[in-house]
Amino acid sequence: EEVLDARTLSAEDKFFLGEELFDYACSITLAGIRHQNPTFSDAECEGELERRLELAERIEQLQRQRAKR
Repeated sequence: EEVLDARTLSAEDKFFLGEELFDYACSITLAGIRHQNPTFSDAECEGELERRLELAERIEQLQRQRAKR
């Protein structure tokens, strides 16, 4: 039912909902980083989140390159 509802949304609404979903996923990941590294400062936790996001982006790029071959 939620998928059917989502299909009726405008492109703009989908864009903003995607942003909200990304922010939510980052907050969950950040909570996990804090749990795994209780001695990390907020800045260190955010740095680790950034490192993980960059790593995910590099992996996606490699997968796209391999798919083109």
